[in-house]
Amino acid sequence: MNVSRLCHDKTIVAVNGKFPGPTVRVKEGDHLIVNITNLVSDNVTIHWHGVRQILSAWADGPAYITQCPIQTNQSYVSRFRIVDQRGTLFWHAHISWLRATLHGAIVIRPRHKTRYPFVKPSYEYTVILGEWWNANVEDVIASALSTGRGYQIPDALTINGYPGALYNCSQHLTPVFNVKKDEVYMLRLVNAALNFQFYFGVANHRLTVVEADAEYTQPLARDIVVLSPGQTTNVLIRANQSVGNYYMAFTVYSPNSDTENVPFPTVPATAILSYNSSVAANISYDELELPTFPSFNDKLYVANFTRSLRGQSYKKGYYYYSIPTKIDYDLFYTVSYALQPCASCSTPPFPGQRLSASINNQTSALPQISLLQAYYNHVNSVYEAGFPDVPPYVFNYTGINSTDIPVSTLGTKVKILEFGKNVQIIFQNTHSLGYESHPIHLHGQNFFIVGTGFGNYNSSSDPSTFNLIDPPSRNTVAVPSGGWAVVRFTTTNPGVWYMHCHFDMHTSWGMTMAFIVKNGKEKDQILPPPPPDLPLC
Repeated sequence: MNVSRLCHDKTIVAVNGKFPGPTVRVKEGDHLIVNITNLVSDNVTIHWHGVRQILSAWADGPAYITQCPIQTNQSYVSRFRIVDQRGTLFWHAHISWLRATLHGAIVIRPRHKTRYPFVKPSYEYTVILGEWWNANVEDVIASALSTGRGYQIPDALTINGYPGALYNCSQHLTPVFNVKKDEVYMLRLVNAALNFQFYFGVANHRLTVVEADAEYTQPLARDIVVLSPGQTTNVLIRANQSVGNYYMAFTVYSPNSDTENVPFPTVPATAILSYNSSVAANISYDELELPTFPSFNDKLYVANFTRSLRGQSYKKGYYYYSIPTKIDYDLFYTVSYALQPCASCSTPPFPGQRLSASINNQTSALPQISLLQAYYNHVNSVYEAGFPDVPPYVFNYTGINSTDIPVSTLGTKVKILEFGKNVQIIFQNTHSLGYESHPIHLHGQNFFIVGTGFGNYNSSSDPSTFNLIDPPSRNTVAVPSGGWAVVRFTTTNPGVWYMHCHFDMHTSWGMTMAFIVKNGKEKDQILPPPPPDLPLC
């Protein structure tokens, strides 16, 4: 597909000639059959991000985890059901960096005659937050991996594929969202960006969060909401201001103050919230004001937003799985930058080494066939069991002057879990090579975010701060910069489930691992065999 942005023409990979791709609209309980045909030269997979793939792990989509890629001129039919979810999710490519343009929303309606637990909006809009490179994104990641250093940041941020009025050659293509005074609208927000967390707001308007990652939340009113890559959030907005035009915008949240070594786009992407469609064509952009964003590295604002988010009460029936209290697997995972040997890497400050990333000092390497195929067919030598439950050595993880920069262990290790067990994971951020707020995403099911905090996790005192009453249920948790996050879930879904940082640079560097959840004893707890059209490597 040929597109033009920033006065630059470019060919991109897209679905059905659309960028962003088509929205998949379904109801809770629906069965989906999606025919995927690859007509481009790149190998492709499609991941249904956030979908609980109950007994349908073969449809999850990450390359070399649950399937081999779909090769050129080949097809694959993805079959799955929407179970106990309603709200907004999204789909995207899950191989290399193709998801920069290969993505779209999933809108899940409640079951027939089921009401929202909030004011029904008059209308709704899908708002996809993304990034744009003038260069080919596959060249961008290839260059970063070959040099062993950082990557070229995007040339623009985008709303529904367009940078908006503050970027060159973009004003006339600024998206416009029309509203009527005093009516309530729902904005379905999707952070489809590859490598940045965002602040999002609408000038002079209050936003009320009512759903996150396809789970209802207690209403949370804020001027600015925060989304990490991989997160989706539904917000209500009441058109209660004077008739006119208002900027809708988002900008980068980056907790690292070293903007020279950790750069990011500083120009917000914009759209227009217009109270009168007839005046949208005569917008005076110079007179519009942006939302008032926190500072780019305001960790306290982000922490407060995260801690304030609450799930709907279990007693109201919106949680379909109880919050685990008895823990069967207690895992402590450090998420860190690391180094790997690299004979061809000569750039300072680490000549002979390349940047990588790790979980518990393990840098993951993708296998040659999918982990799920290897597990199901008992193929040896594809992966090792025994992913470490704790870090290989202990240090002051969040010490500002820490000089611990480990050379990580490269390999393909998994953690095997029995069916029906309760899992707790303590994610500990470290200062190795600098802080970052890592958005960790779990495939196949949600987890409850029961606690977050700054500093080193304290197993004696921090559990007393856990929220075991109404924690949010999500598929992606942003581990605070210089801090920790604790999640819990129950292994109710057999299969192989990828867990990784949703910064694509960090995934490319190896901040990934996988869980194998074994079959249960009942018929509806056993993974079915692979479909006959499963792609071959």
